[in-house]
Amino acid sequence: MSLAAAFVWLIWMALYVLKWATSRDEALAEFRHPVQAFFIALVPVATLIASIAIAPYLPAVASAMFMLGVASQVMFSAWMVGALWQGGRHTDATTPALNMPTVGGCFVSAIACGSFGYPDAGLLFFGAGFLSMVVLESIVLHRLMTHTLPVGLRATMGLHLATPAVGSVAYLAVTEGPPDRFVQMLFGYALLQALVMLRLVPWLRQPFSPAAWAYTFGISALPLAALRLVERGQTGLIAFLMAPLFIGANLIIGWIALRTLRLAVSERLLPRSLSA
Repeated sequence: MSLAAAFVWLIWMALYVLKWATSRDEALAEFRHPVQAFFIALVPVATLIASIAIAPYLPAVASAMFMLGVASQVMFSAWMVGALWQGGRHTDATTPALNMPTVGGCFVSAIACGSFGYPDAGLLFFGAGFLSMVVLESIVLHRLMTHTLPVGLRATMGLHLATPAVGSVAYLAVTEGPPDRFVQMLFGYALLQALVMLRLVPWLRQPFSPAAWAYTFGISALPLAALRLVERGQTGLIAFLMAPLFIGANLIIGWIALRTLRLAVSERLLPRSLSA
């Protein structure tokens, strides 16, 4: 299964490289877009996740992917944050996608560092990701409370859900021993985010599209964090919630997968201009 997932990653990376080779103008437009550009962080993030998956089978290849993923994540994060610091950004471009390079990228880098035996470096990435989350969350929440988020961008709220859950997994990846108070509090915030997202389901609802996969990052990270906590000796409420969170996450992701497959079968998965 891990090798199959890595093969999917390889296909998507090849397609992305092909996009830059054959449709350079479109790729540049995406890179310069105030919202879409932040999703390019998925390239190093996916590379790091794939490196963890294949490490038991192809350690040399996995190590090379790990180093490439970390280096590209750091460079991309620095570039995007540098662009933000220069100002001139419109409120409409402020979405949870802002979390992708520094928060998502640094947290996944921390997880990868822990997996490859570099917990000290991983702790540096966790710190960068955590403090970025604190800062960017206030910016995103201010936008949500003062300016409505268009329906077409509401799927990015899945990234908002993901940050504390992935952060919990990242912290556990670079620490040892029983879970401390800090990670329990961080996981508690992830649970609060999940409850708020459930309350917002009527507001988030829109015609189904592949954008729904943006929710799966946080949905899968929440039970994974609970599982890691229990593995490290956590008891009580978190241990009780682990099974319901796992079942709920699988049901939701399974539903998204089935709906996506239905779109593919009916030839409505891609925009008409791309699928023609």
